Order: sequence, then structure tokens, then C-alpha cells
Amino acid sequence: MKNIRSFIAIRLAPDVDRNSARMLQRLRQANDGIKWVPTDNLHLTLKFLGDVDNTEVPAVCKVIQRVCSDHSPFHLDFAGTGGFPSLERPRILYAGINDASGSLTRIVSRLETSLAELGFKQEPRDYIPHLTLGRTRSTSRLANSDVMERLAAEEETHLGGMLVNSLQLVASFLDKSGPTYQIMDTIPLDS
Repeated sequence: MKNIRSFIAIRLAPDVDRNSARMLQRLRQANDGIKWVPTDNLHLTLKFLGDVDNTEVPAVCKVIQRVCSDHSPFHLDFAGTGGFPSLERPRILYAGINDASGSLTRIVSRLETSLAELGFKQEPRDYIPHLTLGRTRSTSRLANSDVMERLAAEEETHLGGMLVNSLQLVASFLDKSGPTYQIMDTIPLDS
């Protein structure tokens, strides 16, 4: 048995990915106290699973398949910026997502409930659609005013829209240069 650090995600459409990478380049500065997401690792996380025993991967895939079978492809629009837990004291910096159909939120809710039946811990907070761009480093804990000014300058930036037609189960491998991702399965939404 082997544990695989895993998460469920949506791959970004090429134009959204490219525009998000450009935004990251504008936001990022040396020694700004933020651990920015590498541009080639941008993705929309729906559920972080943590260490999953490799023997449990098929059961996780079946849960994702069941959830996907109840949902048609849907549109997401990426625009604006923000911070969690608040813009006044952000620890996570993100690009906003408009989930006009509510499909993304419903999918995440179903994943949370269904995966809890397999023993995965449910997220205690309500899901707020967002694309993580960076996190404060543990030494600084809060983003400095220069970072926040750059983030505020991007609040009207539109990164594009995309049709979501599949979810992915992704393995994450950590090393000194950061995480690398390997797609374990791609599950289509019911079309």
C-alpha cells in the first residue's frame, strides 16, 4: 500500500490559463512574502483529499463518476481578485470565479458528502469558487501593502470564460522545487 497526495480539480482552458499566468507575472515580485502558484501548476481545486491509499483510488474515482453523471457541462467566468479569509487580512490571494449556473458549487457539495462516506474529512467552510494564485509564507502571515496594491489593480481584470466538461483526480508529488502533478483519471460530465 502506498499513499498518494491527491486532489480533485478542473483543468483551466488554455486562454484562462494563459491570462492567469500573465496576471501572476504582474503580481509576483521577488521577496514579497507570497508563495505564488507556479504558472504551469494553475488549476481549479474542488477538493483536497490529502494522502489517499492507492487501494482507495478506484473508490474515489467511482464517487467522482457518480457525481459527474448527474451534471451537464457548464460555464465558468474568471474575473477579479480577492483574499481569504478577508481582503484586510488575506492569507490566500485568488482570482474570482463566477459560477452563474451554481453547478460548480453543487458539484463540490456532492463531492464533500459522497467522499465523507468513504472517510474523507468534510470541509467545514462553505465552498467559495476561486482560483488560488498565492499564499502568504508562514513567516509573514499577511500580505504586505505593496502586494495588496498590485492585487487591487487587478480587481477588474477579466481572465476569460470556459466550458467545464470534466473533472480530474490528480496526484501531487512534493520535492525541493515544488509540487509536480500527475493526472490519475479524467472523468467527463454527463453530456
